[in-house]
Amino acid sequence: MRVYNFAAGPAALPAEVLAQARDELLDWNHDGMSVMEVSHRGKAFMRVAAEAEADLRELLAVPSGYKVLFMQGGASAQFSFVPMNLTAPGATVDYINTGHWSHKAIRDAARYCRVHVAADSGGAYTSVPAQRDLSFSGRAAYVHYTPNETIGGVEFGYVPDTGAAPLVADMSSNILSRPIDVSKFGLIYAGAQKNIGPAGLVVVVVRDDLIGHARPETPGVFDYQAVAAEGSMLNTPPTFAWYMAGLVFKWLKARGGLAAIDEINRRKAQMLYAAIDASGFYRNSVDRDARSRMNVTFSLARPELDGEFLRRADAAGFKNLKGHRVVGGMRASIYNSMPVDGVSALIEFMREFERAQA
Repeated sequence: MRVYNFAAGPAALPAEVLAQARDELLDWNHDGMSVMEVSHRGKAFMRVAAEAEADLRELLAVPSGYKVLFMQGGASAQFSFVPMNLTAPGATVDYINTGHWSHKAIRDAARYCRVHVAADSGGAYTSVPAQRDLSFSGRAAYVHYTPNETIGGVEFGYVPDTGAAPLVADMSSNILSRPIDVSKFGLIYAGAQKNIGPAGLVVVVVRDDLIGHARPETPGVFDYQAVAAEGSMLNTPPTFAWYMAGLVFKWLKARGGLAAIDEINRRKAQMLYAAIDASGFYRNSVDRDARSRMNVTFSLARPELDGEFLRRADAAGFKNLKGHRVVGGMRASIYNSMPVDGVSALIEFMREFERAQA
């Protein structure tokens, strides 16, 4: 029996995608082998790779003049790969700090560049800075931000205007959750394990003029230009994760693309936040205009009941609701794969738990 998996990542995958992968696991493409056993340079897998890239370009409406890369190492590796590829020694880069992951990106970038913090939400990270509050250095090689912070449950409702400086975004936790204008970005990167597929793969969408400038010490497998020149097959890629990502892209297209999934995600988030706001027992501390649609955080009025809430939720089939160890509380990650029914069922469970404490 499938449960409702609210994990922040690795996260739930669409049941239809998992079923297809199961059915094809031992005999993929009628070749008598698993997709995990075939050559990444064979014609069959090359078709998978090409289709996945084409489908992703279609879903995101990627304009011409951008490369789409499928790389290894996850999003955290890009914290270093971005400055290694986009800056020269001594360069200044601007970062917007809104939580745990943007803070980590800042820490790694500081190994390679002078980091200017254009804004810092600070404290408990329950808000995002307004455009007027962004203080750019005026000499940045790029500006980096994290549109959605999974731990604090904070999301930007706008795309920062950075002027002439290329905008770099870590979209690991909200990519493919809504339509975006890729032309506003110089580079987008996203770990796969939330809205794309299994962990181990990262997607990079980078404007052509930003590649070809990697520092000499950059390893070839981390050099965007070298990876692009080899069609993301400079070395053996994570083929199964790439195959699974391709299935997810087709699943999204079949559901109507990003405009359709955007409406579903809006509905799920509105339902859950409305239930929290209507309760005197649950609380969300994030500013209303900065609430994440992907990661809904909440706390109980009586923290001593946290353990009991989690035990009962787990027994009822609501898994992985425990908040991140940094902030505690609860977190319901409602990525694309979480159905509306799952959110409705969670809300009913929360109401029943609250009534039981009265």
